[in-house]
Amino acid sequence: MTDRLPHEKGFHISWDQIHRDSRALAWRLDGHGPDDGAWRAVVAVTRGGMAPAMIVARELDIRVVDTISVKSYNHQAQMDAQVLKAPDQEMMGDGTGILIVDDLVDSGKTLELIRAHYPKAHFATVYAKPQGRPQVDTFITEVSQDTWIFFPWDMAMQYVKPYRGSD
Repeated sequence: MTDRLPHEKGFHISWDQIHRDSRALAWRLDGHGPDDGAWRAVVAVTRGGMAPAMIVARELDIRVVDTISVKSYNHQAQMDAQVLKAPDQEMMGDGTGILIVDDLVDSGKTLELIRAHYPKAHFATVYAKPQGRPQVDTFITEVSQDTWIFFPWDMAMQYVKPYRGSD
């Protein structure tokens, strides 16, 4: 038994690592779009998907980039997902040829909500947890469901106690 809080089983991601992993995601997606391997646009799930989507768009030379804003967390507590801002509907259609990019799929509720609007889009995340994996078409790294991922845009440098022991 442990007295650690659930978020203390952390996976810390540096800027270098998110950049490398996002490039790996782009390479995995390269040539798999429906238009002779090309994608029509990238849609970032804000806010976490913005950095990976920018990197994917750059690597795949995709010039049309939009966002969908979905709120599904209040700090570290999950809540019902709701769309706050949708991408351009004329561009989106049913999602054919569109890459939806997020940093992480956790429960899958955010992507499930987006997939209901754009059923033919391709969903890609850098990281995936088992519960949300059915909502993702392509991802790079799977982590356990009880792992909390600390992204570089959420962090500041500070001392952390050792995982075990007191030294």
